[in-house]
This record gives sequence, C-alpha cells and structure tokens, in this order.
Amino acid sequence: MSVPRPLLFFCCLWYLCDAATGTEDFPRATNITWISVNFKTILEWQPKPTNFVYTVEISGQKTDWKKKCIYITETECDVTDQLQDVNDTYRARIISSLPTIGEIPEEPVNALSPPFTPYKQTIIGKPKIQSYQFSDDKTKLIVEIEDPMSPYRLNGSFQSIRDFLNNDLRYTLYYWKATSTGKKQKTSTTTKVEAGVDKGESYCFYVQATVPSRRENRESQESPTQCTSQTGSGGLDGYVVFIAVIIAVVLIIVIAIALSVTLYKRKKSKKQAAEKEHLPLNHA
Repeated sequence: MSVPRPLLFFCCLWYLCDAATGTEDFPRATNITWISVNFKTILEWQPKPTNFVYTVEISGQKTDWKKKCIYITETECDVTDQLQDVNDTYRARIISSLPTIGEIPEEPVNALSPPFTPYKQTIIGKPKIQSYQFSDDKTKLIVEIEDPMSPYRLNGSFQSIRDFLNNDLRYTLYYWKATSTGKKQKTSTTTKVEAGVDKGESYCFYVQATVPSRRENRESQESPTQCTSQTGSGGLDGYVVFIAVIIAVVLIIVIAIALSVTLYKRKKSKKQAAEKEHLPLNHA
C-alpha cells in the first residue's frame, strides 16, 4: 500500500519543523531536589539521560535566568556560585535537548524546580567543639564552638555561616553529670557557652546549632558527646593528662638508664684495652 504524496509531504514537513525547533519528546527531569549544607548547594534530579543531555538554568526573584551546567549527561549540578544572595528565592529550570550548536530552542522540554531560599533552607552542618574548660572556681563549664565555614569568600578568605546568619545562629549546650541522665541546657548567640555546674562533679555534653527564625531545618545534627572531670580542660580529660605525664617520666628514666649503661660499657672496654697494651711479652 503506497502512502499518498500529500500525506508524506506533511509528515516530512512536521519532522523537519520539529527537529529545527528541538521539541523532540525527551523525558522531562523529575524528582528535582535541592541538597544544601552550610550554603553549598547541589541540584539533583532524575532520570539518567540516554540519547539526550541536560542544561540547567537558575533564576532568582532579583536576577534573570542564567545558564549553569550546559549539555551535561549527569543528573546533578553544583549551583552554589549562583546563590550568593542567600536571602533571595531561586528556581531552577532543567532543559532536556540534543547537544546542538547554538541557542536552546525557545520552547524546549523543561522542568521547573520547587523554590529554594538558602537562608531559610540550607542545612546547618554538625557543630565542632573547639575546646572546653572549667572556670577557676570550678563552678562553670566553658565551651568554645567553631562556626562552620561557607563556600563563599570575602577578600580571599572563606566566610563562616555566622557571617550570613548573624545572631540568628545560636548554639545550645546539652550537659549532664557523668553519674546521671538528667540533662540541662544553655543557649548562646555566640561561639562561647557558659553553663553552671556543681563543683567536684564530672560532666558529659554535646552542642547543637539552631536557627530559631526557621520553620524547617531549624536544628543541626548533634556534635559528638564529650566527657570530662573537674580537672579536665582544653578537650583532654584530667586522668588522660596524668597518665601521659607518668608515661613521659618513665620514658625519660629508661633513656637515662640506657645511656648510663652504654657509657659504662664503653669506659670499661677502653680500660681493658689499655691494660692489655702494658702487659709484658712472653718469651720462648
């Protein structure tokens, strides 16, 4: 059965127009997700492309669309450098197309991400306890915390997340007696937390970052738990310091004894050699 020429002509014309505009029926990106920790942000989606590529565009409420990852075969794109105004709200557009030379078609196959505001949505990483010590009168536990760093620089140096969150970033110290399970807590808007303790008691504790103004992702993960005694400071338990000192003293004594023995043996060998030189020769 032959195909009528008018119909064949129409089909060919439709195919050529479709190819020229790049509107082939490529799969649209799905499950578009913003993965953001301490303002470092990766965009992820599905599915893995087979006979096509993706191009990612980013737009904010204050900025126009900008291309980021162009003609890629991966299903992720680091968009951190496009989100430096952390208070702006952004959207991503993921375009499916052939890797053609020139501009992307005016009406490409694309998918729009959910909105994302870094200030409100980036996850705060696990805090790091820099040091701790007891006050001179042993009635306060003083904990110093290191602010997580962001991927953004100012005058060549990385900025911390506090440079963006300011006093909206708070640290809560959870602490309890080593012989008890009853927790207490103390919150600070700085990197130093001071908590009242009972003199002569040992304590365990951890810290957690909080951004109170948020509705979601308000709290970070907990830092590793640390324990100390009233003699502990700087992140080292007093008992551990004592053992280290004992080991150092023992090593010094052992080395001194070894050197003394070695010097004695050398001196004795030299004396025996000198005595042999002064012995009379035996004659037959």
